[in-house]
Amino acid sequence: MSRTLKAAPISSDAIAGLAELVEASGTPDKLINQGLCGRFHDRATLDIAGDAGISVFKSDSFAMPFRMEMMERHPHGSQAFLPMQEGEYLVVLAEDRDGAPHAPRAFIAGAGQGVNIGRNVWHGVLCPLSDPGLFMVVDRVTDGPNLEEHWFDEPFVIER
Repeated sequence: MSRTLKAAPISSDAIAGLAELVEASGTPDKLINQGLCGRFHDRATLDIAGDAGISVFKSDSFAMPFRMEMMERHPHGSQAFLPMQEGEYLVVLAEDRDGAPHAPRAFIAGAGQGVNIGRNVWHGVLCPLSDPGLFMVVDRVTDGPNLEEHWFDEPFVIER
């Protein structure tokens, strides 16, 4: 048996308190390069204990409906996922209740939309919906444990 979630389009308001949407929306904060480039300044807050670094993740793609059997969180740092591809990807976030994810919510993010997941926030695995599944990730690179996993007794099925 499984539980079903419907994925909604991602928005800043929908993920507020759990993550930040990183995108070039609205009016640039300033123009640079002789007015030819808009800078959308300071769009995410890095909250990392230890050293931060930039890594590149290359993941196999997934299909919808997606069967989510586990969620994870990182107690020592936020994680920013910045797509280096044009396709969509699935983002699943949940609040914590007594050390476990509670009431997961699913979103579809598209090209040009990065997500900075807050420190200690439960989230699904990196889930690109098309190949090549290539992402720049800004997160904690300091050695030591920074991962907690929660496996569900009953998985969630996430649909569009």
